[in-house]
Amino acid sequence: MIKCFSWLVALLLIGNTAQAIEVSPRPGGVAMIELGSASLPPPRVTFNDKPLLVMAKDGHWVAVAGIPLDTEPGEWPVLINGQEQSVTVAAHTYREQRITVENESFVTQSQEQLDRIFRERKIIDSVLGSFRDVPIDGVALAAPINGKRSPSFGYRRYFNDQPRSPHKGMDIAGKTGDPVIAPRAALVAATGDYFFNGNTVLLDHGQGFVTMYCHLSEISVEKGETVDVGDIIGAVGATGRVTGPHLHFGTYLNGTAVDPAIFLPPPVSD
Repeated sequence: MIKCFSWLVALLLIGNTAQAIEVSPRPGGVAMIELGSASLPPPRVTFNDKPLLVMAKDGHWVAVAGIPLDTEPGEWPVLINGQEQSVTVAAHTYREQRITVENESFVTQSQEQLDRIFRERKIIDSVLGSFRDVPIDGVALAAPINGKRSPSFGYRRYFNDQPRSPHKGMDIAGKTGDPVIAPRAALVAATGDYFFNGNTVLLDHGQGFVTMYCHLSEISVEKGETVDVGDIIGAVGATGRVTGPHLHFGTYLNGTAVDPAIFLPPPVSD
């Protein structure tokens, strides 16, 4: 029998520090699935035909599933060593966000710009869809910068009143040049100057757990480099499609964007 932790707080380890994260099986949220004793080999678990992160916790194997934003509420199948079980996804409603952009090319693109966007999307999707099979001891993250966090993940966005895809990250306030740190150990999977995202770094933490850092004023790491928690990977900026300097911080599991607030410690009070 599958056991899914719903709407609770779980203690996951980052380094030697226990950190509470919200486990929320909703669109854009996370389901944790207890799989059995960690004395046995870890099972293979898939959701939407994609492998899930599996880690040991309290003597048990636990799978961590990212739930896509477009998932309808209800029962969804999960395959554990080929045997079908299910997780229950709860309903959730996200707000709207309307943004005015002065540079019209960031709203309506030319064919040349669309070609560039397509090339860059292939790079990003390749990283998000990768699965580097390395041991994972937790998914809690340190804050990449200390700043006011916007609760805009999942917002349905309108640029100059034109509908666009939902916002798939968290915007964190900062000043141009503020250092951005790696929130846990990772491999630098890609860096680049992308049309929408500006200067961007993607970190691969293993087993499909990827974090993204956009609109940087500078990039301090190179593809293929390994980083540890606290290492500087870049600096806050206003490159790409932005209205001002800030960090766009994205978190991904099994190729899907999930709410970064789930993994972060409480914000530092002013």
